[in-house]
Amino acid sequence: MARSTSPATDYAVALLAELMDAGVRDVVLSPGSRSQALALAAAEFEKAGRVRLRVRIDERSAGFLALGLSIETETPTVVVTTSGTAVANLHPAVLEAHHSGVPLIVVTADRPVELRGIGSNQTTQQPGIFGAAVHFERDIEAPTHEGFDDGAVRSLAREAVSSALGRSSSPGRPAAPGPVHLNVAFREPLSAVVAELPPSSPAPIEPAHDSARLRAHGTSIDLAVDDVPATVVIAGHAAGAEAERVARELGAPLVAEVSSGAHFGPQLALSYRRLLADADFGGAVRRAVVFGHPTLSREIPALLKRSDVEVVVVRGRAAEAYDPSRSATVVDAVEVTRASSASRGSDDDAPSPDDRAHRAWVGQWVHTGRRLVGDDATAPDLDAATSDSARERAAFMRGEVELLRRAVTREYLADALWGVTWPHDRLVLGASRLIREVDVRVPGKRISVHANRGLAGIDGTVATASGIALAHQADDPKAGVTRVLVGDLTLLHDAGSLLFGDGEVRPRVQVIVGNDGGGTIFDGLEVAASAPHDAMTRVQFTPQTVDLSALASAYGWRYVRAESRSDLDRALVAPGDGPVLIEVPLAR
Repeated sequence: MARSTSPATDYAVALLAELMDAGVRDVVLSPGSRSQALALAAAEFEKAGRVRLRVRIDERSAGFLALGLSIETETPTVVVTTSGTAVANLHPAVLEAHHSGVPLIVVTADRPVELRGIGSNQTTQQPGIFGAAVHFERDIEAPTHEGFDDGAVRSLAREAVSSALGRSSSPGRPAAPGPVHLNVAFREPLSAVVAELPPSSPAPIEPAHDSARLRAHGTSIDLAVDDVPATVVIAGHAAGAEAERVARELGAPLVAEVSSGAHFGPQLALSYRRLLADADFGGAVRRAVVFGHPTLSREIPALLKRSDVEVVVVRGRAAEAYDPSRSATVVDAVEVTRASSASRGSDDDAPSPDDRAHRAWVGQWVHTGRRLVGDDATAPDLDAATSDSARERAAFMRGEVELLRRAVTREYLADALWGVTWPHDRLVLGASRLIREVDVRVPGKRISVHANRGLAGIDGTVATASGIALAHQADDPKAGVTRVLVGDLTLLHDAGSLLFGDGEVRPRVQVIVGNDGGGTIFDGLEVAASAPHDAMTRVQFTPQTVDLSALASAYGWRYVRAESRSDLDRALVAPGDGPVLIEVPLAR
């Protein structure tokens, strides 16, 4: 490759080329002076069709956008920033990537060594800034006119991608997908015209974190289908379909959070919080098999801490296994074994007493859970709908019309959103009261649901959903809609991510805002019953009266206000190729 007059540009081109050859397909960057060589090189690679480039002015938005792209593509996204506070603004996304096991490559520009520690402008201690959250880190000396070792750049890029995908680990850290950090120093001249791009030589590194490989090569445990059916399978966030498979093979009820990737199947137990709190259900459990990261209830950690419950935790994508008791058996994979045919009886086709017991155990959980959800709903009077009496039929229709004119409740919002979302769509749930409403009531459906539950913060929800939407529609222009359900504070916390600059692709995304004027999730805190109302309102509920229609207009989003159920139903299914903000007023 021909060299330019700027070692910074030469190194930026070489590094990005090697990262792309190793499998990177998306780059997100925020503008900056020290990082200009990386930014301009990325633009040239985009022109050549070798990368998809996204630009955001706010580094926090850029970090979560990159997170969303990585979630959908399951490959590392590169996010590029300049030096100083720009790097620190990536920290929330880096933490979420670490705790959720999402591959991410952070490339930060820095001052050379001679400008560090002397009070130089926009200079801080960038190496180590992310602490234990990054799985691999390199502080790279500024390239010089003497050149650099192309082989060393190739090795660095491949090691970064491998670490991000969880194929390699550092001492004391298990191999798990997550963020890596490349801190690259640059001296002036900070950029030059890119003379030419190196030829593409793709040799992508295959992702390693899949259930079949772990069953074959990881730490595995054989679980027997016990004579006494007292097992439940718990699927927390990002558990994946493996949890549903194990539940079926064990003949166990499946307690699956809505963003688990396992909220489907014949074993699924709805209204699981009430079941786990019931002595006849949760009290009878003697073994729990845990996948993913449960975060949406107090009942699950309470169950796992009980001394009379054997707990097996299947290590997921994140580096930390979910083990609130600190005494679980932690494994990489599970295999289910059955008793021998001799112990089950001579007729293999006839259900054994053990089989019947397991079916009864699962049936009780499944049917009771469905009934509990149904008890919270008002069923339509179908007899009146089909009555021979014209008066009764007319009364039924008037009642249905009246229902559609009613204000939207949280329950109806959850049901309506779930009902219109299908496998070709994507659903993202913000960290608010509403995700718990969806989790507690929606039936099983095998659809793609995501939430930033690694640390369960409200940071970057709009940006993450935008990344998921952009990657989803980039792979399939006819892909469905990405819908993101947030509370009003979650939206306002990430309002800057509503901005798409000139030339940026605008995703097919609906942001549905349940607006109750503040943080009503804190109504559930015990202190809410005893704290002074005015203090609780100011420092916890933080009420707001932002004009969301004006906010949408300022950022160029289409705006819809859905005050009634019929308004909401129409808004959710309305055709459209760009972003739309749907405000749903909710009662306090």
